[in-house]
Amino acid sequence: MARLENIAIVGASLAGLRAAEALRREGFDGRIVLVGAEPHLPYDRPPLSKEVLSGKRDPDEIGLTQPDRFDALELDLRLGCRATSLDLDARALRVASDGSADAERIEFDGLVIATGASARQLPATQEIAGIHTLRTLDDCLAIRSELDESPRVAVVGAGFIGAEVAATCRMRGLSVSVIETLAVPLELALGKQLGGMVGDVHRDHGVDLHCGVRVSGFEGNQRVESVRLEDGRHIDADLVVVGIGVSPETRWLETSGLEIDDGVVCDATTAASAPNVVAAGDIARWYNPLFAESMRVEHWTNAVEQAEAAARRLLNGPDGAEPFSPVPFVWSDQYDMKIQSAGRPRAGDRVHIAHGSIEERRFVALFGRKGKLTGAVGFNRVRALMTYRKLLRTGASWDDALLASEA
Repeated sequence: MARLENIAIVGASLAGLRAAEALRREGFDGRIVLVGAEPHLPYDRPPLSKEVLSGKRDPDEIGLTQPDRFDALELDLRLGCRATSLDLDARALRVASDGSADAERIEFDGLVIATGASARQLPATQEIAGIHTLRTLDDCLAIRSELDESPRVAVVGAGFIGAEVAATCRMRGLSVSVIETLAVPLELALGKQLGGMVGDVHRDHGVDLHCGVRVSGFEGNQRVESVRLEDGRHIDADLVVVGIGVSPETRWLETSGLEIDDGVVCDATTAASAPNVVAAGDIARWYNPLFAESMRVEHWTNAVEQAEAAARRLLNGPDGAEPFSPVPFVWSDQYDMKIQSAGRPRAGDRVHIAHGSIEERRFVALFGRKGKLTGAVGFNRVRALMTYRKLLRTGASWDDALLASEA
């Protein structure tokens, strides 16, 4: 394998920065170009829906590393530049800065794709003021400035982002309505039983929760005034936050020849379908041998671990590569409730409450499928959950998990 001298990393968020740091730790001393669509230095996204949105933290407090650290990493930073195309034959990509019609050509012999994902939007919402998505720091600050006017808030979608935004707005004392198409909040991630409990928590905190109904449109001329539901009801709102998931940012790769399928398709080592190209973070769909499935994970821990694996794969080549087989891990803070999930729990899995009880809202729930432990979810039981995260790494059976819970 020829020695790499020029590595381009497209995406300057968590996965992109951690890949750059890993390359340097592994001894790569060549050129690293880090391309980021946003003008900001890499920052941490989880606080956007919580501490930054609430006003408890400011943008300069969520940087992923100290500014002087970039000098030590010797990165060629291209912030405010969006990748527009990739030419694998020429080993080059095109990037354009905001407001510029001219695209710069950047050559590479190794490429890390870490462009993440973008927030999904509802149709015909960009023309109405007061309707937002929350994905970037600028999104967060725009919403926060409007929250200072004490608006009536409607949140569309009760996944992790929607539920966190609703909790943050309620803790600011605002009127909050949540509209969710599924039967309960977080149903896909936690199932109906646990999702129903999350819904009860939000109702107890004063959220007006509407589940099992879709949004059909919005009322208002210059600015949103209400949300129109398919059953004919109207929810008054001066501010709407749409949290209906994300889509992997693959548009710039459509003509590249890379295999794309709800993300950049990778093998078990994070290698994409072209030599010396790897992917990491929200955009990567790879085969995880621990769970024997192809997956794309949109969470913080995975971005860090996968970026490090991708950097090693790029430097060591296929012969020295090991499969990337983590136990996915995600957390969410809502009010005083800390939710942590390990593994791949699904809505249809068998569920067993191993510690505590749903009634006291402090427990660990085990998820199983086809005789295997598939996941564990903890509500305010961090230490107990870690036991099952370790078991998941071993591919434990359902019976092994039950025995561990009894012990």
